[in-house]
Amino acid sequence: MYSRCMSTSERLIESTRELLWERGYVGTSPKAILERAGAGQGSMYHHFKGKPDLALAAIRRTAAELLATAEAVLSGPGTPYERIEAYLRRERDVLRGCPVGRLTMDPDIIASDELRAPVDETLDRIQELIAGIVEEGKERGQFGPRVDGEEIAATVLATVQGGYVLARASGSPAAFDAGVRGLLSLLRS
Repeated sequence: MYSRCMSTSERLIESTRELLWERGYVGTSPKAILERAGAGQGSMYHHFKGKPDLALAAIRRTAAELLATAEAVLSGPGTPYERIEAYLRRERDVLRGCPVGRLTMDPDIIASDELRAPVDETLDRIQELIAGIVEEGKERGQFGPRVDGEEIAATVLATVQGGYVLARASGSPAAFDAGVRGLLSLLRS
């Protein structure tokens, strides 16, 4: 599946990232990782201490990518409202769900402080960025003075994550899109 130009450890990390997104931690067996990576038996233990260590590397990379994407959109051009709108409307594979948000539904990841930490840090950082944009919008008079940046940021994240769940449940991105439109109409008022 992966180019032989990619190192074995990279193929293992990328395979684990995909499998965690598709199957979760429990459903991601070392055998499945090795098969997807095209790596020989023992490769995982040569490069990593075991499945938890490999999963942590994969989760950290997924979290870093998601955060970089969010930061790029949220720090882009436009008014505070336009930047939040761009974040909400950015291209996503809605029916596949959020690669970080889905990890919060995995009991083994939530039970592990180490595996959960990059998930928490990423969601917290995105929320901080959005809250800062809302405060900037208040200073510019774009949002009302009583609007709470942290509450709006939590609402934006809840809309995105909840939108993924509703879209997956219905098998259609329409629910995600409706949530985004609804939130944006509230922010405009």
